[in-house]
Amino acid sequence: MTQPTPDNLSPGPADAPGFWLDHADHRAWLAAEADHQFAFFRASLRPEGGFYTLDHAGVPLPDDKQELHTTTRLVHSYALGHLRGVAGADDIVDHGMRYLQSHHRDAEFGGYLWALEGTGIADGRKLAYGHVFVLLAGASAFQAGHPDANTLIDDVSGVLDRYFWEEGPGLFSDEWNRDWTPFSTYRGMNANMHGVEALLTAFEATGREIFLNRAGRILDFFVTRTAPAHSWHLPEHYTDDWQVDHAYEGNPMFRPAGTTPGHSFELGRLLLQYWDLTGRPEDGAPDRARKLIERALTDAWNTENGGLAYTLDFDGRVDNPSRYWWPVTEAIGAMAALIKLDRRAEDEVWYRRLWTFADRHLIDHKHGGWYPELDAGNRLAETQFSGKPDIYHSVQAALFPLSDGLSRFNEGLP
Repeated sequence: MTQPTPDNLSPGPADAPGFWLDHADHRAWLAAEADHQFAFFRASLRPEGGFYTLDHAGVPLPDDKQELHTTTRLVHSYALGHLRGVAGADDIVDHGMRYLQSHHRDAEFGGYLWALEGTGIADGRKLAYGHVFVLLAGASAFQAGHPDANTLIDDVSGVLDRYFWEEGPGLFSDEWNRDWTPFSTYRGMNANMHGVEALLTAFEATGREIFLNRAGRILDFFVTRTAPAHSWHLPEHYTDDWQVDHAYEGNPMFRPAGTTPGHSFELGRLLLQYWDLTGRPEDGAPDRARKLIERALTDAWNTENGGLAYTLDFDGRVDNPSRYWWPVTEAIGAMAALIKLDRRAEDEVWYRRLWTFADRHLIDHKHGGWYPELDAGNRLAETQFSGKPDIYHSVQAALFPLSDGLSRFNEGLP
């Protein structure tokens, strides 16, 4: 396995012929970048349970809060690490799986608590966003051979069935109080998009058709019906009867107003994954995925300094110009998927542009991991995040181009 060092981290020469995905040097660089991240985030393991958030040098931050998506994303990411053969990955998976059962799982009301602090509950809400990540963690742990994974899949699937899945529209509702009394009537795209990710992974792990079918219904609503009606932008927020809520503005990070181009990259790639898993029918899915991805790139790319705007208004104009790491990682995954499917020179231009920007401004070559936010001058900013939030987005950007197919991050990994 390639040993990562700051000196060998360079994505590839800009003038190399053909496609970077076909070049041994680029693939070796991707593998080294993934390994560098796995090494850095091992320090997240908190001996007394759960995980630390790390500062830029990899030192644990004093905040004791543990949110469900952080726990589950680390389990998922290090399950991928296990499949790649990363030493010590099993320790992170085991640690996270135990913490999900002992702390996040609500022994009184069922389901999984959103946030813990020390031995207490910091936020007891039951969120679809968090629960689909529990399913993702269970499915990835299953693929890595964890003995408790199937039990976790069964438990969280039952919760999703009972409280979140709405059979009529074929979508997940969003949130409840801890005791399953109504919290709000909000409906959102983000939980459903990550629901597709979890459902497809669960199908690949278990072969249960219900997971694949539900992923298809969600994709049909957002990509076949909603995106074309909005010039291939994806509205984020909806009323309880699944009408677009143009006036909604919630948490500026998790529920910003308008549309979020980073989610278009994710959903476009997930549509290709679903299409691949269903036998590549002649249904126009690749064309829809391309329209979604290309619209987001065109509207969100910062032509002066690089990077991608966080949000757009409903006409495609930049609303929040903040540039975070994760939309770049998701754009890389989306472009890699398009290139795997159909070698087009214009896609290669974007793929190289994205990796070159990430290499110069986002990847921490000294310590590992990616810086989460840049200011207008491409310097590190910390308006929304402290330290490095997680490994999930950035390690997948390195691993997905290495896999052979459109379906799995671990398929054909070196």
